[in-house]
Formats: sequence, C-alpha cells, structure tokens
Amino acid sequence: MSYSKDMPDLDLTHGDDAAAVNSLRSAVMRLSRRLKHQRVDESLSPTEMSVLGTLSRCGSATPGELARKEHVQPPSMTRIVALLEGKGLVRLEPHPEDRRQKVVTQTEQAEAMLEESRRKRNAFLAGLVEGLDEDEWASLRAAAPVLEKLAHL
Repeated sequence: MSYSKDMPDLDLTHGDDAAAVNSLRSAVMRLSRRLKHQRVDESLSPTEMSVLGTLSRCGSATPGELARKEHVQPPSMTRIVALLEGKGLVRLEPHPEDRRQKVVTQTEQAEAMLEESRRKRNAFLAGLVEGLDEDEWASLRAAAPVLEKLAHL
C-alpha cells in the first residue's frame, strides 16, 4: 500500500486536516521538550546527546556520516566529536579502508550514560502515561509505530 497513491491529499489551508497537523506538531514538540529536560548529564548539549544516540543506534561512523545523519555541516561535527572525545564518551579509530579518515566509536562510559538517560526518560513518560485511561493508553500504543515511521521519513 502506497500512501501517496491510496491517501487523499491533505488540505492544510483549513479544516480538520490543518487542525490535526497543527495539534500533532504542537503536542510532539511540547512532549519532546519535556523529555529533553530529563537528562542524566546536564553538561552535554542536546546535539552531543543526539550524536551519542545515533552512534548507539547505528554503530560506529565517520564524522562525515555522522554529519549527514545529524543534519549538520562536517566542520560542526568535527568540533562535536572533539568535545565528546575530550569527555571520554567517544574514541577515534583508524578507518579500516581509508587511512585519511577516522571512525567514531562510543565508549562504555557513553553506553552506560545513554542507558541511564533512557531509563530516566522512560520512567518520566511512564509516569505521564499513568494519568491516561485504558482507551487513551491503547490509542497511544497503537500510534507509537506510526510516530516511529514519521520520525524516520
């Protein structure tokens, strides 16, 4: 099933589509902001945390690959990697095929910090979910895969 072929065009100028998109955007942004405040290490910027999360999900990568995945310019990623390396959260290793490049790998310290951060954010979110009734919780569980898909489009 292809959504572009099977779904009608959204009318974002007025009506239910515009209201739903506006409500979704606003809710996702507010929830994201609240979750970002549930950090274990306040010394790391949101961008540094995002880079560590990318390394955790995708594995080791060159600074250029990380820059593309994080939607930043390569010189910015070089600075971010240097900061993370200075904090002992990543290490640079020789590229296996191209000696001109380095591969960025997260350290065990970073893995432990990310796991603790996930636990803290999950506990925060679970506390919020406790305020929902069973129908709301069922709707949210059903929406999770769709939101995941949107996050990766």
